Amino acid sequence: MLVTPDDPVWIDVWIPVDDPLSSADVTGAFGWLGATWAGALDRLGATGIEVQGTGPGACTRWASLVCFGGVGAGEVTVSGRKVVGLAQRRNRSGAWFHTACVLRWDPTLLLEVLDLSPGERAAAATGLEAAVAGVADVLADGSSGDRPDRDDVVAALVDALP
Repeated sequence: MLVTPDDPVWIDVWIPVDDPLSSADVTGAFGWLGATWAGALDRLGATGIEVQGTGPGACTRWASLVCFGGVGAGEVTVSGRKVVGLAQRRNRSGAWFHTACVLRWDPTLLLEVLDLSPGERAAAATGLEAAVAGVADVLADGSSGDRPDRDDVVAALVDALP
């Protein structure tokens, strides 16, 4: 995962163990959060939104090297391309969920720091382009070119939170 000052939109959520949203099922615990992200993207105008269930999702051959190269439980795709990734850490007090929503997807910088041959780097760029999208890119308004920014994405998620 490459994190720059501008991308992705990174939002953490803490759920105490006694909260109604808390679940002892580690994989199933992502469901409500993926649905919340889907609601936020819907509010922004996205179509073709899907939330991965608890089973394995689509993976590229690059999933072991690039976090967004695969789709896990609760993660969100738009038209088949991953836009939101999820992770969690747990202790006796609850679960800390980490969410990342890519604004603009360009794997170039990330692939430059990986130990790949030029051919592998080119194949990874092609494979990841088909598997991942930036939410600002999939939500671009064709007539005006307006794209949501990080503040729009954060506001939409906060509004969608249960």
